[in-house]
Amino acid sequence: MGVEGCTKCIKYLLFVFNFIFWLAGGIILGVALWLRHDSQTTNILYLQLGDKQAPNTFYVGIYILIAVGAVMMFVGFLGCYGAIQESQCLLGTFFTCLVILFACEVAAGIWGFVNKDQIAKDVKQFYDQAFQQALMAESETNNGRAVVKTFHETLDCCGPDNAIAAVTPLWREDLCPKKDSLLKTVFEASSCHKKIDELFSGKLYLIGIAAIVVAVIMIFEMILSMVLCCGIRNSSVY
Repeated sequence: MGVEGCTKCIKYLLFVFNFIFWLAGGIILGVALWLRHDSQTTNILYLQLGDKQAPNTFYVGIYILIAVGAVMMFVGFLGCYGAIQESQCLLGTFFTCLVILFACEVAAGIWGFVNKDQIAKDVKQFYDQAFQQALMAESETNNGRAVVKTFHETLDCCGPDNAIAAVTPLWREDLCPKKDSLLKTVFEASSCHKKIDELFSGKLYLIGIAAIVVAVIMIFEMILSMVLCCGIRNSSVY
């Protein structure tokens, strides 16, 4: 015997929320794959300075996002199917998965908030080491020079701070992106530290918005799934 009245409305409402949840999982998966293959981050985070690899903390977070997106799509499908079939077992499994996902999201959010500046800090330290090597290098094939040029060309910057960014092109034109004229190169040069902060803070901002939207949807789904489960149990008594 199927559910009736308000419980039936909750059933279809839960289906709609689960479909949105499934779509959100697909969007997160798509955004994570885009961040993983974005030319700016890949050009920088695949660099190697001697035996030292560029910090990979950012990619660890991206791989977690890819896994979360895939799991969300599976859980969303499970919730849709459980709601349509009015299965207490599937809805209970769905609720359990949501609780686990929500706990993981809260834990990831806390970790991200605590370490939000660490990713950019690690990349800036890596750049500073390469910049020092590039300034002292005599060989054109020096690895530090190649790393620095990749940073400069990818982010359109020069030097770790504004003062050095303005002065460096005057005596190391080989390291900085060339503009139409030397004056433009000097006055339009941007600090690489600033550009690195902008690069990662912008991407973390996108991730934060997606996480908040998903968390709100998950709370509604947990409430609706429990109400529907109770409605199915009560309807089966009569």
